[in-house]
Amino acid sequence: MAFEELLEDPVIQKYLHELVGPKGMPVAAAPPDGEVTDEELAEELGLELNDVRRALFILYENDLASYRRLRDEDSGWLTYLWTFEYDKIPEKLEEEMYRLLDALEDREQYEHENEFYLCEVCGIRFEFDEAMDFGFECPECGSSVDAMENTALVQAMEDRIDALRDELNVEREETEA
Repeated sequence: MAFEELLEDPVIQKYLHELVGPKGMPVAAAPPDGEVTDEELAEELGLELNDVRRALFILYENDLASYRRLRDEDSGWLTYLWTFEYDKIPEKLEEEMYRLLDALEDREQYEHENEFYLCEVCGIRFEFDEAMDFGFECPECGSSVDAMENTALVQAMEDRIDALRDELNVEREETEA
């Protein structure tokens, strides 16, 4: 898939934005054909050199850019020539989806295995042991804490887990307690 096609996808735009932030997004959204220096990118995009370098380094850390170094024979200065490797984005997105799936499954299990209490005044949620330690009173305001129903939260997590599993073509493991 060409850079242009990838960058038209809102999911990929959001992924890149999450990686490099608003200051780095012009760098991520303008991958040149072939090699480019950080100085050339900064000048072309009208950005601060440090912002360009930060974005390039983040892309490099995430295997979406690579560089090669050239040493100037006269001055000894190093020049970094950057290449964008956006063909790896679909694979990176899939890895992120698996990480999200694992985190959601862990959180779903935590929600199933614990009983929660809520202070309606402060909006603070406590596990049963914490609520009991505080005598079922909020340590912030002194109001009583009441049992909290988390069925809707668990259901929303299960729906999201199922959607992720469908998208990743992964079967749900049946774990009955």
